[in-house]
Amino acid sequence: MKRDYFLSDLDGTLLSSHAKPSDNTINVIKQALEQGAVISYATARSYQSSHAVVSEIPWRYPLVLYNGAMLFDPIEKRVLGGRWLDSDRSNAIIQMGKRLGITPLLFALDEEDNERVEHEKLERTGELQFLASRPNDPRFREVDELCSTKALRTLILTYIGLLEELLPLKTAVQEVMGSEVHIHLMKDNYIAGHYFLEFSHPEANKQMGLRLWVELVGCTSEEVTVFGDNLNDTGMFLEAGRKVAVANAHPEILQMADEIVVSNDEDGVAVYIAACMDGMRMNEVG
Repeated sequence: MKRDYFLSDLDGTLLSSHAKPSDNTINVIKQALEQGAVISYATARSYQSSHAVVSEIPWRYPLVLYNGAMLFDPIEKRVLGGRWLDSDRSNAIIQMGKRLGITPLLFALDEEDNERVEHEKLERTGELQFLASRPNDPRFREVDELCSTKALRTLILTYIGLLEELLPLKTAVQEVMGSEVHIHLMKDNYIAGHYFLEFSHPEANKQMGLRLWVELVGCTSEEVTVFGDNLNDTGMFLEAGRKVAVANAHPEILQMADEIVVSNDEDGVAVYIAACMDGMRMNEVG
């Protein structure tokens, strides 16, 4: 039986502006999974954070998390692989940030593959809003002095702040480390006027995440349709056979797309998947 393979970004793409999938999106994906489609998501979020907003969908295929730094089995709840930023580079970036007056959130895996988010005392507006959006999250732990250790595998270092606060650090790390680290800067969807500056392993991106994903689900990149809206989806768009952008996407993503669908608030991903599944059923009948 011919299968359809779909990999979608979450925020700004599968999720509405209210950071959740619509009832229609939930129902469409549930039905498509039952009909044999292989559907999953690739997100900058962790498992805990993404599961909190899309748990009504019975995900059964590997998830691409932390912008490709980690692949995760949602059935057995286990880490399948990933790319970690070594502790020496992690600590060097932390120190560069401190010299500029900012510290990150350190997202990591411990020795038992548990996700951890370590941070020093959070006082800045963006950081406090980010933490408030994840109430009672057991991963978060305040430490006196943030430091990556051999017992932690750094998934991503995340700085949240105003653009003028983050650009000097981005420039400093680029000058010192170059291609030894993956750097991503993007406007936050939910915290007004704030940006995320993230550092991770040079292969921790959605392009590499997609390559690992296709190996796990048993297809080729050419067979996959991806959906996205922001610049961190660029890797998926370079790698996949078909690229679909929602109407609210960044101009560069719109330029790369093979097709543009209605916006995330109009269920663009669900509309596309439903049409594909209807077409497949008609072909079977025919």
